[in-house]
Amino acid sequence: MKNILLALFLLSTIIASAQDNTWEQPEEEQQKEVVQKVNPDQKYLAGAVPLVNGKVVFTKHIDAPGKRADDIYAALLKYIVKMTKESNQLGATQVLTQDSVGHAITACFEEWLVFKKNAISLDRTRLYYALEIKCQDGSADIQMSHIRYLYDEARQPQRYKAEEWITDKEAVNKKNTKLLPLSGKFRRKTIDRKNFLFGKFETLLK
Repeated sequence: MKNILLALFLLSTIIASAQDNTWEQPEEEQQKEVVQKVNPDQKYLAGAVPLVNGKVVFTKHIDAPGKRADDIYAALLKYIVKMTKESNQLGATQVLTQDSVGHAITACFEEWLVFKKNAISLDRTRLYYALEIKCQDGSADIQMSHIRYLYDEARQPQRYKAEEWITDKEAVNKKNTKLLPLSGKFRRKTIDRKNFLFGKFETLLK
């Protein structure tokens, strides 16, 4: 009798298992899905555009252990000069100061910043900014400031200063969940450009 009851129990368990074909996702993979659903604009939201005394100023300190100030200065100056000759650069772009004794470089840029480009349309703005570089043994300090824009110049030119256009107040919604449609695209692309440049300088000093 016990053998019969045991056999019936095992049979019912097998049937139940066959019917219940659901799969519970491991907790670790559930957490991965949550991470993947993070807002793609997260890195552009509140705090991504710093204000220093009311002015938009991006800064970067780059460590270069073992490198002399002369070598750091030479490497960064070479790249800055190369930048001025790139195809996206416009008339106002130039190196303003080259101080080989104080190891300092100042340059201003006027360049195209492209929002969208395809076969039938081109959405872009002129981007103006200044770069100031100070080198010392073992490191360099980079500053990007005086940022402004000239947009839609072919139809109705619009001039914007970074302080009145890409700050948290002007380009991020009140809930800090997304960028505003127009000013937000300027903020996003400006941050992308800054990240590219700072990343390039850091790579040069590795």
